[in-house]
Amino acid sequence: MGASPRTAVIDYGMGNIHSVSKALEATGHQVRILRHPDDAFGEFAPTHLVLPGVGAFGEGIDRLEKAGWIPVLRRWIADDRPFLGICLGMQLLFGESHEFGTHRGLEIFPGSVVSFDPGRGKVPQIGWNEVRRANDHPLWRGLPSEPDFYFVHSFHVRTPDHAIVLGETHYQETYPSFVGRSRVAAVQFHPEKSQRTGLALLKNFGAL
Repeated sequence: MGASPRTAVIDYGMGNIHSVSKALEATGHQVRILRHPDDAFGEFAPTHLVLPGVGAFGEGIDRLEKAGWIPVLRRWIADDRPFLGICLGMQLLFGESHEFGTHRGLEIFPGSVVSFDPGRGKVPQIGWNEVRRANDHPLWRGLPSEPDFYFVHSFHVRTPDHAIVLGETHYQETYPSFVGRSRVAAVQFHPEKSQRTGLALLKNFGAL
């Protein structure tokens, strides 16, 4: 058995940092919360990087930019090092968001972030929902083909690139809730709140 993954969780002031860290620790990760991008290449020398987050897209991208995280994130992902975005951390990887205006994202993946329609159902979506497997990926290992995960969000992703869609969920419409390529992945749901299934996914992430 190999060494435990050294996993850095980015703290840019957008919530749920500690619950994510605890879930990672429960699945064998050595965890360090990082508040400054210089720490990503410091003594801890992380092997894995997690970008969690809840809240508004525009504020999230502004905080990452002001703290100097954006070049680090782009370099890490370009080098195909293990990366996981969670909730807002998934949305920020896309080209743009239409939440409270139009905001440019990290443009790692093509697509946009749009709102659910309050006229078609409750917004935000809160609670358990199914994620249907769309493409294979190591993070799916040992999971059922249509597991339930826990969601809390008012906005969702649309993308023209079906190759990056690893899982889909239906709420008002069918949308990508799990995306990725190679060792870079992101999920709209909260694995840290998704009990055994969510912990299995985080354990799989540690093996990337």
